[in-house]
Amino acid sequence: MASATTVHAAAPIIAAPARRTRNPDQTRRAILDAATAEFSEKGFSGGRVDDIAARTATTKRMIYYYFGGKEQLYAAVLDELYGGMRDAERALHLERDAPRIAMRRLVEVTFDHHAAHPEFVRLVCVENIHEGRHVATSPSLAQRNDAVLGTLRALLARGEAAGVFRAGVDAFDLHMLISGFCFYRISNRHTLRAIFGAEVGAREAAHREMIVEAVLRYLAP
Repeated sequence: MASATTVHAAAPIIAAPARRTRNPDQTRRAILDAATAEFSEKGFSGGRVDDIAARTATTKRMIYYYFGGKEQLYAAVLDELYGGMRDAERALHLERDAPRIAMRRLVEVTFDHHAAHPEFVRLVCVENIHEGRHVATSPSLAQRNDAVLGTLRALLARGEAAGVFRAGVDAFDLHMLISGFCFYRISNRHTLRAIFGAEVGAREAAHREMIVEAVLRYLAP
């Protein structure tokens, strides 16, 4: 009787798992996005690095590696949010437009940015609770925010020379007029709803045109 020949199947070749590479820019971006959400919801005092790490695919150790600590991360979030507003203004290239058109575009982009970024408004409120402590220690924030006053001064000077803006308007006062309304309608939208039953979102187009008209009338000779 012929003996059966035993055939052993070759063991399957299992590929070694690919090493996961960490993109530093993507990791930093993910941390900043998670920190923005955490701090805007809970403030600086209530925000926790552990919770920020839990919102991302990274670790608490990596957050400290990239930013140094909670306070530095919070400052980085503020720097980015303020920078976003300034970048939107700079992208307008207002020097190309006639003064009244340029002013209209500047007011509109300020309104739109506040409406689209309530987290920016909330974090500015948080920073004011802390008496501007983190903003005051950031040289880059001071430089960026001074740029908008320079933009306004140049625009006011052009408008005055063209006879379409009155003389003597202070750039900082004008900045407060523009930003004040745009900020207030977002920062106080919940109390406005609770007290007046008003939904500011439903009046967005009317409010946008109202602040443009208010500024242009204020500047008229």
